[in-house]
Amino acid sequence: MKSIHQSKGNDLSAFVAFLAVAAHRSFRSAAIELDMTPSAISHSIKALEQRLNVRLFNRTTRSVSLTEAGERLAIKLRPAMASVEEAVRELEGDDHTPSGTVRINASEGAIRLVLWPILARFLREYPRVHLDIFNDGKLSDIVADGFDAGIRLAEAVPKDMVAIPVMGEVRFAAVASPDYFEQHGYPVVPQDLYDHHCIRFRFESGAIYRWEFERHGAVERINAPGPLTLTDQPLMVEAAIDGIGIAFVPDHLAANALKDGRLKRVLEDWCPAYPGLCLYYSANRHVPPGLRALINMMIETRSGN
Repeated sequence: MKSIHQSKGNDLSAFVAFLAVAAHRSFRSAAIELDMTPSAISHSIKALEQRLNVRLFNRTTRSVSLTEAGERLAIKLRPAMASVEEAVRELEGDDHTPSGTVRINASEGAIRLVLWPILARFLREYPRVHLDIFNDGKLSDIVADGFDAGIRLAEAVPKDMVAIPVMGEVRFAAVASPDYFEQHGYPVVPQDLYDHHCIRFRFESGAIYRWEFERHGAVERINAPGPLTLTDQPLMVEAAIDGIGIAFVPDHLAANALKDGRLKRVLEDWCPAYPGLCLYYSANRHVPPGLRALINMMIETRSGN
């Protein structure tokens, strides 16, 4: 591989394009992020591969993946490019006006709960900040994937991260329609669920969520049986309202249906409260002014100020 001092052309922009394709596994998505055409991205990557004399991506008509050499280059480049971005951000922040791009990784539920309610206000008050929000149901490595911050339940935040609570405690609720309970009876303890129709939840990773209950220090994890599996929790609520079975969802999603009687709750004394969503970021990285402004607004919103 050639020394970087021997390479020709704008390698910095080529490295930016390379990392964008590596993050998205897509030339088209990388082009959208960088406001370039897919052909320009492809040309930049091909030119970089020629200059380095190594293939960085495996390409098919349906997928893009890093080669072993590409993986090694991405691992080395990500922290280096992050340092460059931080240096630029610090200079941009000298006038005390937040600016630049802030990349956030969050689940759809987290986006709806804590980001969406403040989104319009934030972008109105900080017009020089661009929010790049990536909907991700997996527990991605935000540092390796080039994100400034992530939003997840507190229990899912890695221990080496700075975590800031952005909502109160959360409780899960086991709910079903009154008609369902009239036909099938009420579960009294979690083990009773094995005799019921349950609406199951599948993570993006493909794993099925095991329902977790706790009372007086006793923990029960139920591999709930049932006729329906979904990857969308609001749809689980709708399915429960339609009488398909019992759903186990964050209680705020079922609040309206519980209030108007379309749903009933069971096993409530087995459903304790847990710490809610946190925004988290690496303790080893500078917090850009745009992210700091977003954090402050989320904290203010949570406290009702």
